[in-house]
Amino acid sequence: MALNRRGFLGRSAAVGAGVAVAGGVAAATPPAAVAPEAARAPKRYSFTVMGTTDLHGNVFNWDYFTNREFDDKAHNDVGLAKISTLVNQVRAERGPRNTLLIDAGDTIQGTQLSYYYAKVDPITAEAGPVHPMAQAMNAIGYDAAALGNHEFNYGIPVLRKFEEQCDFPLLGANALDAKTLRPAFPPYSMHRLRTPCGRDVRVAVLGLTNPGIAIWDKANVAGKMVFPGLEEQAAHWVPKLRSMGADVVIVSAHSGSSGTSSYGDQLPYIENAAALVAEQVPGIDAILVGHAHTEIPEYRVANKQTGKEVVLSEPLKWGQRLTLFDIDVVWSKGRWVVEKVGAQVLNSNTVEEDPEIVKLLADEHEKVVAYVNQVIGTSPVVMSTAQAPWRDEPIIDLINHVQAETVKTALAGGAYAALPVLSQASCFSRTAAIPAGKITIRDAAGLYPFENTLEARLMTGAQLKEYLEYSAKYYVRTPKDAAVDTAKLTNADGTPDYNYDAVYGLTYDIDIAQPVGSRIVNLSFGGAPVDPAAEFVLAVNNYRANGGGAFPHVASAKQLWANSDEIRNTIIQWVQAKGALDPAEFASVGWRLTREGVPVF
Repeated sequence: MALNRRGFLGRSAAVGAGVAVAGGVAAATPPAAVAPEAARAPKRYSFTVMGTTDLHGNVFNWDYFTNREFDDKAHNDVGLAKISTLVNQVRAERGPRNTLLIDAGDTIQGTQLSYYYAKVDPITAEAGPVHPMAQAMNAIGYDAAALGNHEFNYGIPVLRKFEEQCDFPLLGANALDAKTLRPAFPPYSMHRLRTPCGRDVRVAVLGLTNPGIAIWDKANVAGKMVFPGLEEQAAHWVPKLRSMGADVVIVSAHSGSSGTSSYGDQLPYIENAAALVAEQVPGIDAILVGHAHTEIPEYRVANKQTGKEVVLSEPLKWGQRLTLFDIDVVWSKGRWVVEKVGAQVLNSNTVEEDPEIVKLLADEHEKVVAYVNQVIGTSPVVMSTAQAPWRDEPIIDLINHVQAETVKTALAGGAYAALPVLSQASCFSRTAAIPAGKITIRDAAGLYPFENTLEARLMTGAQLKEYLEYSAKYYVRTPKDAAVDTAKLTNADGTPDYNYDAVYGLTYDIDIAQPVGSRIVNLSFGGAPVDPAAEFVLAVNNYRANGGGAFPHVASAKQLWANSDEIRNTIIQWVQAKGALDPAEFASVGWRLTREGVPVF
């Protein structure tokens, strides 16, 4: 996109005629020097609010799991080093005093870079390092950032230390102290933009985070913080911000725009509520949207009370895009009034990385590259996730075997030690692989890119059948005689790969010719049909156990055990202990796709 400096500055520098400013004091201009039309021309000012979201620990255009520059089918680039270059360009075009830079959350989790400084060389240690994301965002000059749900993954102490290291506020109007019900973080920030024509423009940024934190990070926040709905808190704060003199109100919301939730009805709040906030709460001019990992250059929602359009924009995750809200205000009746708002996104693959950011964090990057390339074991064969969405592959069996073995060991000698232990796992990435030969930390970690922890839940045979039926909705219904195209077979109704669970320890067929709810056939354990009343232990990640994906029964099932260590670490430690992997120890064909009894593959 070409930035029109002349046109922008022409709008920004418009000064009401009849007044000349000298040394900050307004002086009258002789009436004869001013044309009647100019005397009536209103004062106008324009500025730009830039926004990122879901950075997820990406500073460089680098994939620590593949050990090379990031690339995808669309040739997107990632990272704050690229965003910094775009920000510098916008500031040069608009003028640095005519811009703000904000973020909509999920900053400190997602890459091995962010993991390293939370767990391996933690920022919370005495005389610990400064988090690379804090260093980069400080250097770029962020003005404010909303809290994302993943900010809580490593616990509140890590988040508080990160907050302390940032030169900008972390905002969360709906992150409340559980005892006082007062904001545990600053709800908003207020910014003044100096205009060439009188009073500053006062821009309020209201930060809203995701109520799903109460479920997804229950272990870290229960009894400490509560997270009411976005609409409720926006309705409380927006009028306050206006009464405090805000001319413009921007919401930075770690919440998608679809109005849906991934955890069913376990909370009375909507997960993806940004559009509802725009629709229901008057007084908002623009919303920077996050959380959903989608790209929305510009989306307009009419407020139900006022009819005014609110502009929403969501830049693509990981620093792939930078949102620009261009805002025009006009002086009317003694105050600045928003006249026009437009939004667009810039693509970070059009620029080079900012050498200043690269230089700033080169040492941290090199440390993490060395860490993830440590050899922890060997494998006699290649194992890949490429076909795991439609076949029972050994690489997913490896995850499940490690989880089941860990739970069995934890329950040994206890009241539930005699129960059979099953395990669930998803294909998180279709490009993960264990190579033949040496296995590194990054190979093992690539199987589990999320910081999920492991739990054990008590389930019945009937509940497991319903659990599997729900999982099987992932497949597009395909009649017996229809051709099977694996490119179109999965992700029915938008179900992501991480919401398809294979259960290890049972054997079963998934009949994809049948409707949803009637697909699981021949469900067996130990060669015999599963008794609906029989009890099993399910090794399950905390996201699923806490309701993520809205799978039936598991969230309400009795918790028998829980671990605070990441499943990823458990896999790494298991491989290190084995030294050499033997697929015969864990690989089996427990499930398959069929149509009327005939295997699909």
